[in-house]
Amino acid sequence: MHKGMKLTSTAFEHNGMMPTKYTCDGDRELSPPLSISGVPETAKSLVLIMDDPDIPEVFKKSHGISAFDHWTLFNISPETRGIPEGGTVGTPGATTRGELKYVGPCPPPEYEPSTHRYFFRLYALSAPLDLPAGATKEQVLDALAPVTLEETELIGRYSRK
Repeated sequence: MHKGMKLTSTAFEHNGMMPTKYTCDGDRELSPPLSISGVPETAKSLVLIMDDPDIPEVFKKSHGISAFDHWTLFNISPETRGIPEGGTVGTPGATTRGELKYVGPCPPPEYEPSTHRYFFRLYALSAPLDLPAGATKEQVLDALAPVTLEETELIGRYSRK
């Protein structure tokens, strides 16, 4: 579903290492700058989700999750062309911990893989989502499925020293 929409960051390349400043080893609540381009003209809203599917199996089993949700933003204006460093847009959804803000990468170094991938996924939608602030990633994904026009992703990686 990737046509012309792009999500990039001046802080790291796609599949590149994320700078420490955006992680728990820097400022856990400082999000990296993101740039958005190529949004379809018919889009009525955007969604941004950041998650980590590389969490240890023990956490997946104990918490009943497949990924740690680091950031969920929805009902972002389709005119948005970026999110500044430490900034936010749209309506915040909940992280795995229930926080309504960016939570930086913090992969536990005692588990393999020690380098985790952080997927920033951007969705262009044909309608805004009728969800309250604090909606979970699963609620957002369920709601956006029938109205998704296009999606793209940016992957950042991080390993604790």
